[in-house]
Amino acid sequence: MKQQLKYSILGLAAVVAINVLASYVYHRFDLTEDKRYTLSEAALQTVADFKSPIVIDVLLEGNLPAEFSRLKTETVLLLEQFRAENRKITFNLIDPKEGIDNSEEFMAQMQQLGLKPVNVTVTEDGKTSQEIIFPWAMVNSGNQTVKVPLLKNKLGATPEERINNSVQQLEYAFADAFTKIGIKDKKKIAVLKGNGELEDQYMADFLTSIRDYYNIGAITLDSVAANPNRVLNQLKTFDLALVAKPTQAFTEEEKYVLDQYIIQGGKSLWLVDQVAMEIDSLYNENGSNIALKRELNLDDFFFKYGIRVNPVLVNDLYNTPIVLATGNSKDSQYNPLPWVYNPMVFSRENHPINKNIEAVRFQFANGIDILNTGARKTVLLASSPLSKTEGSPKTISLDILAQTPNEKQYEQNAGTPLAVLIEGEFNSAYTNRVKPVKLTNAAEKGAANKMIVIADGDLIKNQLRNGLPLELGYDKWTNSFYGNKEFLTNCVNYLLDDTGLINIRNKKVAIPLLDPQKISEQKSKWQLINILFPILLVVLLGISYGWYRKQNYKA
Repeated sequence: MKQQLKYSILGLAAVVAINVLASYVYHRFDLTEDKRYTLSEAALQTVADFKSPIVIDVLLEGNLPAEFSRLKTETVLLLEQFRAENRKITFNLIDPKEGIDNSEEFMAQMQQLGLKPVNVTVTEDGKTSQEIIFPWAMVNSGNQTVKVPLLKNKLGATPEERINNSVQQLEYAFADAFTKIGIKDKKKIAVLKGNGELEDQYMADFLTSIRDYYNIGAITLDSVAANPNRVLNQLKTFDLALVAKPTQAFTEEEKYVLDQYIIQGGKSLWLVDQVAMEIDSLYNENGSNIALKRELNLDDFFFKYGIRVNPVLVNDLYNTPIVLATGNSKDSQYNPLPWVYNPMVFSRENHPINKNIEAVRFQFANGIDILNTGARKTVLLASSPLSKTEGSPKTISLDILAQTPNEKQYEQNAGTPLAVLIEGEFNSAYTNRVKPVKLTNAAEKGAANKMIVIADGDLIKNQLRNGLPLELGYDKWTNSFYGNKEFLTNCVNYLLDDTGLINIRNKKVAIPLLDPQKISEQKSKWQLINILFPILLVVLLGISYGWYRKQNYKA
């Protein structure tokens, strides 16, 4: 008896000691194949320096459909990992609809906050119902709040794929929010003006969305001819130059200043149209217009960096629609119709920039040739295999909407490059050439650098409603969302990101989900097993124990 008491006391003391030690030492063992529960080093860096409390409100509480319950579970597990790294982080699960009497007023308030709901069709036991879910989290630090989208949609994705996409982007989404809160010294982006670039109202949504990361200013190249050194020095105070849909040719002086900015370390993002054509120009009596080559005087400039933007239009059977009105003014109907000159481009997912993004919408895109030069080129986006290019000048008419495309006329190819990343040591486009102006400390060759060229200036263009900018990627005519903003944000982040945060997008997570059809077919069987098996197991253990005692304690 004393011996048993001794062992009991020692066991109790060991349990207490282990619990006390566990309160001071925390460690988790990730045995998953895809290391789902191991944060990347880049993600850990985003929370390492927090000294003030960070409170996260996760709006995934209440009666949730199965797929969103899984998303909630994965979100909680991820936030527990962040909290383990920095105890200043806490999180709460909140049901945003709890205690709400006026649903319309509530929905309006949530929309004003930018928290868009998701309508989900739930089928259970043969009954179908609609649920409104707010798959968002709010990261709060002092007076600063950053919204985190938890649901990641992709066109044509199944519920299982949607959850996998969402879970895969969770770490990046929260690390990105922590980066925005913790950022102190913002890098600077110069929006180039003076060559007929897009007006600010058409870039407003994109520029507003990246202000959380960067300081943004405008630079006009008009004074290059008079004082090129001053313009170059001013440009060099910025980390990246954004050139969005220029429509007027660059002078040799302007090109040389931009060339030296790039050679001396400046990053650049180019969105160019080599063919002048807009959808609005077709809304006339004839319903047609002529697509003409736009002379930007950039051919030799890009050639030296290893690409050629061709004055052609990409015609793609995978495309996004345009909306036309039919019928009389009183009885007009607006019908979406497939438009072959608006390619809908699905990512190759071959780079962190294009990883796990929604389809991107192009409009009157050009094709890019990849040249065999020293710099490394990565095709980020390309047209579909069922696409072709058409030269300019060319008459574009709305009459093609009434024609059924002939697939035999479309080449089965690898697609035409539409967006290209160039990385490496760049040589000046003016090497062994007469310099148009004299610049101080001009260089012929630079250190490692990178630039991105996109063959469509409209990729960054947001639509307007009542003169106010709408979200980039949203088409008000079809109520569809495309991945333009996310793609461009990734481009800028990659060009300027020194922390490697964007590489989190390379992380692959596979979530095994239950098959709804099997659940319905085998529900009774598994319910019976779950009820009877434990009972039978207890009975079997009782019989075995009784037999054991009988054998060992026979009179």
